[in-house]
Amino acid sequence: MTSDFFAYMYRLRYIERWSLMRNTVKENVAEHSFHVAILTHALCTIANEVFKRDIATNEAVSMALFHDVTEVFTGDIPTPVKHQNPEILSNFRKIEEISADKLFSMLPPELQPMYKPLVTGKSDQTELRRFVKAADLLDAYLKCVTELSAGNREFGTAKKQIEQTIQEMAMPEVNYFLTHLAPSLEKTLDELSH
Repeated sequence: MTSDFFAYMYRLRYIERWSLMRNTVKENVAEHSFHVAILTHALCTIANEVFKRDIATNEAVSMALFHDVTEVFTGDIPTPVKHQNPEILSNFRKIEEISADKLFSMLPPELQPMYKPLVTGKSDQTELRRFVKAADLLDAYLKCVTELSAGNREFGTAKKQIEQTIQEMAMPEVNYFLTHLAPSLEKTLDELSH
């Protein structure tokens, strides 16, 4: 028996993000997952090296790589649609759960124990999930920053809303990233070269 799991994982590159907004640069879910993984790595590294915490970086990065896998079936549902009311959000969460179960069932039985918490999101690692969520928000924030830097005002309101959500998380690792690492994303190539 062959497994279709990775065939579906590779299809994440066909799922576009930010579908309700005009984009200067298109983004797909596979790219987003990579960005969330490297941002998760950065936030965990900041936690461990700057704030002397003991965060399981590799485990968090693995979670980040798989955080949106269900979108291979659901597509990327825009946040304003998902969060329009509690009933829509609840129904969407059920759809995500069904999608995760479908993907998980595609894995060979001998691989299922390792992939279960990654694909289904059912993990008791609340703190690590918080780092992945912060990285997910940070990636959305950086998308807004780069779009605004390119003159696309379409992302102005989204940037403000995401900034508010990030502040509410109150994570010193995110504040450190925003202060020391994020500002360069607003620079042009010429500015980076100098």
